[in-house]
Amino acid sequence: MNDIDTGVPVTTRRAWLGLAVLILPVLLVSVDMSVLYLAMPTLTAHLDPDATQQLWILDIYGFLLAGLLVTMGNLGDRIGRRNILLVGAGIFGLASALAAFAPSAGVLIAARALMGIGGATLLPSSLALISTLFPDPRRRASAIGIWSAFFAGGSAAGPLIGGVLLHQFWWGSVFLINLPVVVVLLAAGPFVLPEHRESARGPLDLLSVVMSIAGILPVIYAIKHLAAEGVDLVSVVIGLAGVAVLVAFVRRQRHLAEPLLDLSLFRRGLFGVAIGTSTVGMLSLAGTSYLVSVYLQSVAGKDVLTAALLGVPSAVVVFACAMCGARVARRLGTRTAFVGALATAAAGNLMMFGLGVDGGIGWYVAGSTVAGVGYGIMFTLVSDVAVSSVPPERAGSAVGISETSFELGNGLGLALMGSLAALVFRSGGNYAPTLGETLVRAGGDTALAHAARASFTDGLHIATTTGAVLLAIMAVIAVFAGRRRAAAAVPPAVDSVLKT
Repeated sequence: MNDIDTGVPVTTRRAWLGLAVLILPVLLVSVDMSVLYLAMPTLTAHLDPDATQQLWILDIYGFLLAGLLVTMGNLGDRIGRRNILLVGAGIFGLASALAAFAPSAGVLIAARALMGIGGATLLPSSLALISTLFPDPRRRASAIGIWSAFFAGGSAAGPLIGGVLLHQFWWGSVFLINLPVVVVLLAAGPFVLPEHRESARGPLDLLSVVMSIAGILPVIYAIKHLAAEGVDLVSVVIGLAGVAVLVAFVRRQRHLAEPLLDLSLFRRGLFGVAIGTSTVGMLSLAGTSYLVSVYLQSVAGKDVLTAALLGVPSAVVVFACAMCGARVARRLGTRTAFVGALATAAAGNLMMFGLGVDGGIGWYVAGSTVAGVGYGIMFTLVSDVAVSSVPPERAGSAVGISETSFELGNGLGLALMGSLAALVFRSGGNYAPTLGETLVRAGGDTALAHAARASFTDGLHIATTTGAVLLAIMAVIAVFAGRRRAAAAVPPAVDSVLKT
C-alpha cells in the first residue's frame, strides 16, 4: 500500500513548482558529468596527476553513480523519495566543497567518489517523484520532457560552464558552483515536494547490492586497463571475476521475491530498447565530448573560454530537442523516434572526421549540432518509457535502471573511447602517455609537437567513428527488438506511450 504524505495538497501550480525544484538535482548531477572535460588541462597543471589518476578523476564519479543508482532507486521507494533526495543533496554539497579545495589528485578522486554516492540518490528520486506530481499521462510526459531537457542540456552545457569559470577563477570553482544549488534544494524541497514511499515492500537484499557493485567496478577497471596498457593476466582475471559476479547477480534476481534489478521490466514494450539506447547514446556523447575538449585546447590551440563557446550550438539544440521529444514520439511512434534519433546522432559523430590538425572547427560545430538533435530526442524517450512502464509505487526501481544505463554509458564512454584514442595516439610514435605531457616534453621541437597532435587526431577519428557505428547498430536493433512483445498486455496508459 502506498504511503503518500504530500504535506500540502498538490495543485497544478504546486506540481509545476515541485518540478522546478526537481530540476535542481538534475542540473547538479548532469553538469558534474561533463564539467571537468575542459578543466582537465588546468587541473593537471596544478595537481600533477598521472595518466591513470586523470582517468579516475573523470571516471569514478560516473562509475559509483552507475553502481548505486538501482540501489538508491529501490531504497527511495521504501524509505521515501523526498527523504533520500535531501540526504543525497547534503552529501553532494559536502563532497563538492572537499573537491574544490582538494590538495592532491588522491583527495580529488576520493571527493569525486563521495559526489557519486550522493548523486546516486538524486536522479532516481527526482524523476520518480514526477509520477507522483503528475498522474495524468500527457502532463507527465511534458514534465519528463522538461526534466530530460535539463538533464541532457546540463550535460552538454557542462564544458561551457567549466570554460567560463576557468576563464575567471581557479579550477576548484567548477565544484563550488554546486553549493548554492544544494542550499536552495535543501531549503525548498521539504515544502514543495511530496513524500512517496511503498511501505508494503520488503527490505533491500544487501547481498544483491554488494554483488552489483562488486561486478560493475572490476569489469570497468579491466576494460580501462586492457585498453590503456594492453593485455596482462591480472587485468584479465579481474575482468572475468567481475563478469562472473554479474552473472551470479542476474541469476539471484530471478529467484528473489523483491529483486534489486527487476528483470521483468525488459519484457515490457520498448524498455529494453530504451536502456540500450541510453547506454550507447551516453557512451558516444561522453567519449566524444571529452576527446573534442582536449582537441580544441591541445590541438587547435583554443583557450578554455573559446572552446566552451564552440559548444553552445550543441547545448542549445540538445535542450530544445529534449523538450519536444515526447511530441516527436506521438507523431512518429516511439520506436520510429528511437531509430531516427540514433541515426541522427550517428551521422553527427561521423562528421567529426572533418577535424584536422590544421583546421576543421566548422565540422565540430556542425557535427555536434546534428548529433545534439538525436541525443536530445533519445534521452527524453528513455526517461518517458522508464517512468511509464511501471505503476507509480515502483517508479524508483525502473528509473534507477534507466539512470544506471546513462551513468554506465557515461563511464564507459570515457573509459573505452578515451582509452581507444590513447592507444592509437601512443602507437603513432614514442610519445608520453598523454598529449599534454608530450607537448610539454617537446618544448621547441615543432615537428614532434605536430606529429603528436596528428596522432591524437587520428585516435579521435577512430574513437568517434566507433561511437557512430555503435549508435547505428543500436538503431538497427531498435527496428526489430521486442516487436513480438510490443503488443503484449500492458496498462492502457503505458500502451499509449509505447505504441508505434
